[in-house]
Amino acid sequence: MSDRKPAGQFIDAAIDLLRRVRDEEADAIEAAGTLLADTVQNGGRLFAFGAGHSSLAAQDAVYRAGGLALMNLLAVPGVVGVDVMPATLGSALERVGGLAGVVLGSSPLREGDALVVVSLSGRNALPVEMALNARALGVRVIGVTSVAYATETTSRHSSGTFLKDHCDIVLDSKIAVGDAELTLDTVPAPFAPASTVVTSALIQAVTATAATVLADRGIEPPLLRSGNVDGGPEWNERVLDEYRDRIFYRR
Repeated sequence: MSDRKPAGQFIDAAIDLLRRVRDEEADAIEAAGTLLADTVQNGGRLFAFGAGHSSLAAQDAVYRAGGLALMNLLAVPGVVGVDVMPATLGSALERVGGLAGVVLGSSPLREGDALVVVSLSGRNALPVEMALNARALGVRVIGVTSVAYATETTSRHSSGTFLKDHCDIVLDSKIAVGDAELTLDTVPAPFAPASTVVTSALIQAVTATAATVLADRGIEPPLLRSGNVDGGPEWNERVLDEYRDRIFYRR
């Protein structure tokens, strides 16, 4: 580690990763944003899924100020962050084959929709089958993952494949295997993960692209405003009502 304090080193590492995805993933971000815009324009619905800490970036895209109102969370009980006790059960469920098919079978996903699947490693059965089965339904899939895992680890899915192998578009977060940016001689394990920062930024970059593409086509993007600004709640009620048949987080 350099002479800079660990906090500064971590922020520098995160900035370097953000610059890499900005420059190296620009075409993929543009393609993913256009895919979402096409889906919105064609009457489709938008969904996001992630397991474990990867679910944080998926949740960040749902029902938030400045985000697309049509983005719905595809939640799997027990694998959304640390919503289950013990927390290790969530990690175990990610490796269970067949679970994704059951979830999709009871979900509103249908042909013509778009699904963002977030998985840092992309090696477990749940995200692999989520993408694989969704595409079989006629759903377009955007994968957000670290491609490095596909070359430095082995798949935990029976097919031997990774999430990246079953997506229409792949966004590579560039996160190193192990998801820890710092090391120290006096600390026995690497620390300071940056995957949430980078993955959230990638998804918000895709959202920004989708909104711009829709606007360029003369279509008002279905965006939400902050409920803490004057007029925000009224704006949101209008948008939520207009798109109520494509929103599943509101009764």
